[in-house]
Amino acid sequence: MNQQNRSWGTRLFDWTNVAILLLVSAVMLIPFMYIIVISFATEQEVLSKSFLVFPTKFSLAGYRYILSTPILLRSLTVTIGVTVIGTLVNLLLTVLMAYPLARKDLYGRRPVMLMVIFTMVFSAGIVPTFLIVKALHLTNTYWALIIPSAISAFNMIIIKNFFQQLPDGLEESAKIDGCNDLGILFRIVIPLSLPAIATFSLFYAVTHWNTFLSAILYINDSKKWPIQVLLRQIVILSEKGLADMSEAPPPPSKIINMAVIVFSTVPILSVYPFLQKHFAKGVLLGSVKG
Repeated sequence: MNQQNRSWGTRLFDWTNVAILLLVSAVMLIPFMYIIVISFATEQEVLSKSFLVFPTKFSLAGYRYILSTPILLRSLTVTIGVTVIGTLVNLLLTVLMAYPLARKDLYGRRPVMLMVIFTMVFSAGIVPTFLIVKALHLTNTYWALIIPSAISAFNMIIIKNFFQQLPDGLEESAKIDGCNDLGILFRIVIPLSLPAIATFSLFYAVTHWNTFLSAILYINDSKKWPIQVLLRQIVILSEKGLADMSEAPPPPSKIINMAVIVFSTVPILSVYPFLQKHFAKGVLLGSVKG
């Protein structure tokens, strides 16, 4: 529609939507920008000002302090490894379960779906899960951070719905050409489902990157701590145990806390731009119908 032919009410509605979206964006971005600013601010500015918009002088004291611990790089490597391997396990199991359940001719499909939905409503809880992990001798191993969350029922259902929307003719044509079920899955279904798979790979990766409670419960060896647990220890011990590891006195705890947040958030946040073009499409296409 031509801009000149649009009514005054329509243009007012559009302007109102833009204003609301800008306000919501500001509400979400300002706290994160504040965290970044404080993490680069000097000790004098943090102590003298209650709210800092932009530092007059940049300082890396907070980042130098959290990087002063020798186990930080090892912990970051653990988190990257758990995130990569865990995401691959998640996607493999999710796709292998979603594809057969998307087949309407699968015998026993409805009871299996009811059991999947049942796990979304009722969960075992922390203590039973811990006892199972302990009985399987997974405690103090990296697999304890991966196997208990190997598949998400919600994500599996969304991907199943996505598979159901693919044209049946593609599968029939592949069968005529002599392709089996696995061939159809890996040669046709998965390439056509890359938007959904890319979206949920990000969901799984963020979950593994932010692993905290599972690490606290199952990992006793500090050398195997993921980055979130280690950064928590840095914050707790910022004025005690870790102070001896740095020649300079530690900066204020507020600067350390903000630097910890930025350090633990930016790496996984930087992955989003590469998957952004698939993000909205992947979620919406899989949630239109069941």
